[in-house]
Amino acid sequence: MKVAVFSAKRYDRELLAAANAEAGHDLVFFDDLLDTSTVALTAGSGAVCVFVNDRVDARVLSALASGGTGLVALRCTGFNNVDLKAAAAQGIKVVRVTEYSPYSVAEHAVALILALSRKIHRAYNRTRDGNFELDGLLGADLRGRTVGVIGTGKIGRVFARIMTGFGCQLIGYDKIPNSDFEGMGGRYVQLPELAACSDIVSLHCPLTPETHYLVDASALALAKPGAMLINTSRGGLVDTEAVIAALKSGQLGALGIDVYEQETNLFFQDLSSTIIPDDLIQRLVSFPNVIVTGHQAFFTREAIGTICATTISSISAYAEGRPLEHEVHAVV
Repeated sequence: MKVAVFSAKRYDRELLAAANAEAGHDLVFFDDLLDTSTVALTAGSGAVCVFVNDRVDARVLSALASGGTGLVALRCTGFNNVDLKAAAAQGIKVVRVTEYSPYSVAEHAVALILALSRKIHRAYNRTRDGNFELDGLLGADLRGRTVGVIGTGKIGRVFARIMTGFGCQLIGYDKIPNSDFEGMGGRYVQLPELAACSDIVSLHCPLTPETHYLVDASALALAKPGAMLINTSRGGLVDTEAVIAALKSGQLGALGIDVYEQETNLFFQDLSSTIIPDDLIQRLVSFPNVIVTGHQAFFTREAIGTICATTISSISAYAEGRPLEHEVHAVV
């Protein structure tokens, strides 16, 4: 089956092609994002394969259906960029990667915490310039700190278990409590208590209308002064302007993000020789207590291998008329 693959970087081409070697689908790769301006490229494709910043809205889905495309295969876990109701109305199936290495994202979140806590990013820049002074690099032990985990699914629980190894105390928030989290010493609380008690807050929940701007000005006002915020989930969970204000006032002590609410036109691109017009991201990276990475938390050999294998498997199942194990349905 012909598959149009969008947002395809070099590693996507290599690893998807390797995963497809036995299945033999006709993969056609495009660097472009899928949106209304590029959907014409899908002509004759039975499926499209998309990533986190491709825009699969009602207009795109209508065009896909008109062109004979019957499957949208997300090579990621999140599906907030797909209008599932419109897909169902057009008779288009949607599949995703329900899980890959949960360790990749959890470990990246921990890496951000360690780098911020011990100011490793600043020390790295200093020593490259021959400056081995320690002033301004005073850190803090993680042992004894209270870590608030928002979202205790697989990734959140792996993250929590790692933090117990540092001797941290765990509190969590999730609409569906998990006994494994409690078994490692975690205690569930409501969001106001989590914000007030946590030295570090790490987000591990999906982006939905309910969780959009979960961290806003009011939530930050409740936070423990000087707390650290980590987001490796979805950018829209955090109100960036409110976070900047909290950083400026000192209410928020440090920020580590791998996702950004306006990342679509920034991430996965080399913009080092251009003027970036996004004032918010420019302000964020100017803070010495902020680390921004470009949506790389998932980017390990183990995770990418699973993502590619699962994606090709779902495409094959659709092509052969078999049940779709990883299908995503609209909530009625």
